[in-house]
Amino acid sequence: MNESKDFLRTIVEEDLASGKFQEVHTRFPPEPNGFPHIGHAKSIVINFGIARDYHGRCNLRMDDTNPITEDTRYVEALKDAVHWLGFEWDDGIRHTSDYFPRLYDYAVQLIKMGKAYVDSLNEEEIREYRGTVTEPGRRSKYAQRSVEENLDLFERMKNGEFKEGEHVLRAKIDMGAANMQLRDPLLYRIRHVHHHRTGDTWSIYPMYDFAHCLSDYIEGITHSFCTLEFENNRAIYDWVLDTLELEPPRPYQYEFARLAITYTVMSKRKLLELVNEGKVNGWDDPRMPTIAGYRRRGYTKESILNFCDQIGIAKANSTVDVAQLEFAIRDDLNTKVPRVMCVLDPLKVTIENYEGSEEIDASYYPHDVPKEASRKLPFSKEIYIERDDFDENPPKGYFRLTPEQPVRLKHAYIITCKEVVKDADGNVVEIKAEYHPDSKSGQDTSGIKVKSAIHWVDAKGAKKAEVRLYDRLFKEEAPKGMEDLNPDSLKVIEHALVEPAVITERPDERFQFERQGYFYADPVDYSDEHPVFNKIVALKDSWSKKRKAPEKAPKPQPKKVQIDGEVAPMNEAEQARFDKYTDELKLGTEVANTLARDEKLSHFYEEALSVLQSPVSLANIVANEVARELKEKEIDALKFTPKQIAGLVKMVEEGTISSKIAKQVFEEMTVSGKDPEKIVEEKGLVQISDPAQILPIIEEVMAKNPDNVAKFKAGNTKLLGFFVGQVLKSTGGKANPKVVNELVAKKLK
Repeated sequence: MNESKDFLRTIVEEDLASGKFQEVHTRFPPEPNGFPHIGHAKSIVINFGIARDYHGRCNLRMDDTNPITEDTRYVEALKDAVHWLGFEWDDGIRHTSDYFPRLYDYAVQLIKMGKAYVDSLNEEEIREYRGTVTEPGRRSKYAQRSVEENLDLFERMKNGEFKEGEHVLRAKIDMGAANMQLRDPLLYRIRHVHHHRTGDTWSIYPMYDFAHCLSDYIEGITHSFCTLEFENNRAIYDWVLDTLELEPPRPYQYEFARLAITYTVMSKRKLLELVNEGKVNGWDDPRMPTIAGYRRRGYTKESILNFCDQIGIAKANSTVDVAQLEFAIRDDLNTKVPRVMCVLDPLKVTIENYEGSEEIDASYYPHDVPKEASRKLPFSKEIYIERDDFDENPPKGYFRLTPEQPVRLKHAYIITCKEVVKDADGNVVEIKAEYHPDSKSGQDTSGIKVKSAIHWVDAKGAKKAEVRLYDRLFKEEAPKGMEDLNPDSLKVIEHALVEPAVITERPDERFQFERQGYFYADPVDYSDEHPVFNKIVALKDSWSKKRKAPEKAPKPQPKKVQIDGEVAPMNEAEQARFDKYTDELKLGTEVANTLARDEKLSHFYEEALSVLQSPVSLANIVANEVARELKEKEIDALKFTPKQIAGLVKMVEEGTISSKIAKQVFEEMTVSGKDPEKIVEEKGLVQISDPAQILPIIEEVMAKNPDNVAKFKAGNTKLLGFFVGQVLKSTGGKANPKVVNELVAKKLK
């Protein structure tokens, strides 16, 4: 259960403590008139999550009261979304149409009580009679009909004797109510439409306000969570239940803020328009904000769940920056996916002094990811690099290959440009280079200093792939419609080149293409003969550069490294720090740049280094977590000290806590300023490394997943990650990942 209670959970706890309800029973009641989107994901997480947290139940109910727009494929999409997010509904799927006979009987009961009547005004007259926010409405003359006449007309409406719009059933409440929802709301309307479940049985269909509260009551729902646009409808919800004097217990409605995201539309009407007008390639187009679209793009369920958890549950509407959702997927994939190399715009490089070929052993993961796996990179005299990784006339601050500047090939050697080959139009078509045999990564004794490492693929070993570069579907922060579509939301590269292991070994379905972004093997179009990869998200938010400069200059922030020629050249002091960090402390280029360019950040790092001689680990946390805090605060306002950061890193290195727990401890340090040792002690976060404690958890996970155990033993070794993840989840991230990996692998043999 979440440690910090939102207002909905507070309500639930109070109701349980007071004895108002013995069990929590929620529901997720979507209309099956479109594919569920990210807003539905939030509702799913709230309804199913609260039921789970309080050991209750949650129903999945299709609100199928408008047969004009409904379709069984939408029902399947909704079921699939709930399952994919990891939830189970209680005792089969419900449909509002299951209750049509009972709803009709309740309507008859209201008529008999004199609380409902058949109105014969047309739609325009009903609107006119309703009044305004400053003027009361007028009741229809048809409200004077007798109970007998209303019962007769209502039954004939049900039997299909009237045209659509000829009559409606309305509640008789108060035409002068300040809440206009109470001005004799419609309860039923005539629809001569085939229903996908009830066929042609019914010619009348209940309105949402009538059907929803009664469906909740019939199902025994205790807490009916709705978005804020239904706040005024709560009065009708209560009126129907109270007027019918139904036997308790009865449900209660509570409202929360709906999800709105920048650069995104979530109106079903607009999403349907995008699909029907061919602006996108269906509901599962990776640019769509549908759950199916996010899945096909490569988002993980964990990233969606984490995003919903991070934005919380609010009482007031607001708009979430889409960058927060993009951060959630980056954060999730960063510690999961293998790093590989893919060249999108190939430029041939011939290494003239290299003969033969070799295989270079390269890890799939950086040192700070607790996974161990590697692949063989073929290397020969002909390779391809990214076209923009060479510049004949480089701007200042350009760190990649130039006629005068050598560069390192990632995992391989340093190369130097010797000749630039051009075609008749002056376009560069080939680079002739030489390599330095004593500069191999991990064994470099060349003494050559380079400021960048670039990705590459071997000409013979590389595999061709189609790469789909997806970007935001809309170019405006608050899009209004089709006129705001981003014309560059999809770019297809048909002849990208990837290293062979991506295709031949398939270590995963998601990858970080070095320096390009995160990518996913398209689940529909991919085949080993024609590999297709979708771009999930870039490695950093590039859209922030496109926004207009604010009127007031923002507070200076530490600059992140950008090895793409966009940063200013270093001054003398910065260069000296950079040289020290790369040469003496062996820091990576990106981290060294981040620290070297910010004097205060560099000072913080060196203070921490004076406490703990662990330059790489300290540099990573300072250049990322500490730098992130400095975006919002001055360094003097930080709650934590360099000494405390050193203490946190020491605990990770000694195995006291895991890297995942360290992030949790750091977040607490930013708020409380407590020593990390104290936080770990108070919260009981010490890492579990004792096999005797971990093995029973592994056995329990395996017992719960016999099908996956069988699949693993049948050859699906990718499931190792599934079991490791389940064990880590069961321990709240406390288990030592390395120990878990080893024990799970042994257990599954």
